[in-house]
Parts: sequence; C-alpha cells; structure tokens
Amino acid sequence: MRIAVLTGGGDCPGLNAVIRAIVRRSVRDHHCEVIGYLEGWRGPLDNMVMPLTLQGTGGLIQRGGTILRTSRTNPFDFEKGPEKIIDSIKKHDIDALIAIGGEETCGIANRMYLEHHLNVVCVPKTIDNDLNATDFTFGFDTAVNIVTEALDRLHTTAESHNRVLVCEVMGRHAGWIACYGGIAGGADFILVPEKTYPLKEITDAIKKRHVRGKDFSILVVAEGAKLDENEPAEHEELNSVGQSKRGGVGERLAKLIEAETGYETRAMVLGHIQRGGTPTAFDRVLATRFGVHAADLVLEKNFGRMVSLSGSKITDVPIADAVDSLKTLDMDLYKVAEVFFG
Repeated sequence: MRIAVLTGGGDCPGLNAVIRAIVRRSVRDHHCEVIGYLEGWRGPLDNMVMPLTLQGTGGLIQRGGTILRTSRTNPFDFEKGPEKIIDSIKKHDIDALIAIGGEETCGIANRMYLEHHLNVVCVPKTIDNDLNATDFTFGFDTAVNIVTEALDRLHTTAESHNRVLVCEVMGRHAGWIACYGGIAGGADFILVPEKTYPLKEITDAIKKRHVRGKDFSILVVAEGAKLDENEPAEHEELNSVGQSKRGGVGERLAKLIEAETGYETRAMVLGHIQRGGTPTAFDRVLATRFGVHAADLVLEKNFGRMVSLSGSKITDVPIADAVDSLKTLDMDLYKVAEVFFG
C-alpha cells in the first residue's frame, strides 16, 4: 500500500512521534510506502509532498513541532476543494490517508470520508484535550507540565514581592489545561470557560488569604474564560477559520483585581510556549501508540475511524463520534480545584 500522512491545525509536542511510529510500522512491518503532505490539508490541495522513510524519520520522538509543517486550511472553503483532494490522492497513487489533528482536521476528514469516499484514518491531536471519544490527546500532558513549571516559578516571585499574579493559559472553549495545570501548580483560583465566577468572589478569596497572612496569590485563567457571564461575543476577533481569537482576559482580570483590592497585580500570558518544545514521556508514548494503531487500521482497511485512548487501552472509534461536540472540562475535577480557592 501507499499511505499519505498530514498534520493539520495547531502544532503540539508529539506530532513527530506519531509520524515516526506510522512510518516504522507501515514500512518495516507492513512493507508499505509512506509520503507526507505538507502544511495540513493545504498539501493535497496544492500537491505538496515529501517522502517519509525510516532513515528520514529516525530520532524524531523527542522533537517538538512537525516536520510536515501545518496549517488551518479547510478544503471545503475552496471552490472544488474536496475534488482537488481526491485528484491529488489519485495522482500520487495513494491508497489511504492518515490525518493527524484536532476537531477541525478530523471534522474535514470525516466529511471527506462520508461525502467523497476518501480512505482516511484519524489520529487525535489537541493540547486543549477537548476532543470527544478519547480520554486524552497527546500534547496535553506537555502543556500541563509547562503550565505547572511556570506556576512554580511565579510562586517564588509573587511571594517575594507580595503580589497577585495572573497566569493566562490556552483553552478557548475548555478549561482542561487551566484546571490540571492550576491544581498541579498550587493555584489559589482557577477560571475556566465552563464556569463564570463573580469578580467579588475572586477578590474576596484573595483578601481572605491576606487576612490569614498570605500576602500573595496565584490565579490561572483560561483564555476563553469570561469575567462576566453576559460578556458579549460579538466583540470577539475571529481567526482565519472563523474561530474566536480569545486572549487578553488575564490582563483585564489583573486590572480589576488591583482596582478592587489595592494589591499590586501583574498578568502574564504563556501563549505558544505551551505548544513548543520537547514532549513529555507520557506524550511520547501515547503518540507512538496512536501512530502504530493508525497504521494497523490502514492495513486492515478499517477506514472512517479515529484512534483513541480508553482508560489505558488504545482502541478506535468512528471519526463522527469524536467531532460531534467538544469535550468540555469534567466539573467533578473542577470541584477538587475549588477546595483550594482562597
């Protein structure tokens, strides 16, 4: 068989580990040929390809980003885009495509499978961990570890200067990173998109800490969190694929806290630091297991499926199950975090 691989959407640690695993399993064990489409779905649209060999993908397990590069291109936004995808698949004699990405990438793959009969298998990827039908996605653990380390460092300077520090993390629609990172990093308050806290409750919690002799506080806020449940959405800036470009909530929150409490408050935004660098051991292993299983699905011609983590087992589910809705934060986990607020 001749297999193609693409990586779509935002980059994250572990993508190269998946590519490495797919090539290793497909070439060495299944005697297949593998090529890569460059820059996500833009690759098959513009026929941008590169060979993927055992030698060329060796040593990738610890490397962040993606050697295939990526983009948020949606072929359904282009005239005859899906037809161009199919033409490219035929031109390069490709028997199956493995698409690695999040909700949008997998959603495109699902439409291509259902509407254009593309032989496709998906590998779930999102640092936000908001993709349904899988317990975890690779990249998430690395992002949480980066947030945790940042909070460890913020604690020392916050305590030294008697400051309130607000750390804004990724999470446009789901608070997984904020909640996990906040719990692990000992945050004194965590704000997530799934729940809005009145400003007074936040500032009262900070004031109570000062009464107890804690003259500093650390807050974690997801970029998609709202400071007011009636905050209008029409002022949100949209990115190239029509998604809201969140951000700036940390700075707004810091100003409100300082105005209400009188305590010196600073904000920082971790931003794309959460996406970059070396993947954790957990993400390396998960990405490798996903890649091997995806290659096996292709050999079995079991298309229209997405690999998935269920408990400790690698399995697979219909792609449609993963993209029908977002997986928002488990509020039982958030209740654990609330024990430590204030």
